[in-house]
Amino acid sequence: MKVLVVNNAAPFVRGGAEELADNLVQQLNLTPGVQSELLRMPFQWSPSERLMDEVLLHRTLRLYNVDRVIALKFPAYLVPHAHKTLWLLHQFRQAYDLGEVGQGLGDEGRDGVIKQAIRTADNQCFEQCQAIFVNSPTTQDRLSRFNGVASSVLYPPLNDEALFTGGAYDPYIFAGGRIGPGKRQHLLIQALALLPNFKSRLVIAGPPDSAAYADALTAMVSAAGLEGQVELRFGFHPRSLIAQWVNAASACAYLPYDEDSLGYVTMEAFAAGKAVLTTTDSGGLLEMVTPETGWVVESNPQAIADGLDQLTSSPALARQKGQAAKAAWTARGLTWENTIHRLLAA
Repeated sequence: MKVLVVNNAAPFVRGGAEELADNLVQQLNLTPGVQSELLRMPFQWSPSERLMDEVLLHRTLRLYNVDRVIALKFPAYLVPHAHKTLWLLHQFRQAYDLGEVGQGLGDEGRDGVIKQAIRTADNQCFEQCQAIFVNSPTTQDRLSRFNGVASSVLYPPLNDEALFTGGAYDPYIFAGGRIGPGKRQHLLIQALALLPNFKSRLVIAGPPDSAAYADALTAMVSAAGLEGQVELRFGFHPRSLIAQWVNAASACAYLPYDEDSLGYVTMEAFAAGKAVLTTTDSGGLLEMVTPETGWVVESNPQAIADGLDQLTSSPALARQKGQAAKAAWTARGLTWENTIHRLLAA
């Protein structure tokens, strides 16, 4: 069986979805009787008029010598195929929920036309899918609320869990993952500036969405005089190095706005037995990050500062929450074997 995994490709932008796609192909190729490849399709969403071209391009593409398709993200999932399974990581949220908070397409004029075109293309695609899985209840809720489409939750496993063994609890907080406005690393720096007697360090590491945001973080650190307490490690890092940072941290911090899923940052921290500091509007990871497994605070610098202060002033409590996080992760029992079985059985 020849299985093609399709995903979009924003050049030089790499995050959890890209990691998932690579590992899905790898695991499919370890399955007897299965051959798999990844098709990454270039996607540009700015200016917004470009979106109409993207929809047309993907809907008119034809695939040959492919038995089955597993599609992950907009607009790649619009590619037609007679046996297409959707494992939805997220739709083009600017045409859905982000529009409700002023971060997406409007309802009138040109934006309204583009939004409706995207929703129409989505609905037609969903009708043609053999099965629809989603990566979290958050994604499932959006799909039901905006499109009236039912789905089954299929959580992604951790790609390389064996690396995240835990260990020491050194005096620093690790904030990994993609770096950008939607992940809100700036809130951590603003919070730290409110803690003149902070006795720990903050390590922020990952690929930045843009040079502008990376420069803004650097300027914030300098303006607050935090060069000795905040370590900015911009760029792609080996998985082994990411694991070292996680394994030795006293805790991890992850503050995305309305994350679609549990988030690899959360999953890696929990696998390593580390508590996670997050915010009340961080979306899907709140399914796992609770007062028992971490700190959940309001998304403003003062509340985050209070959380950081509590975390570092009570090392024993941080370890206790980390142990609870490890137990919560282990109880989920997520494996690639079960995931592949469900995807291919559809």
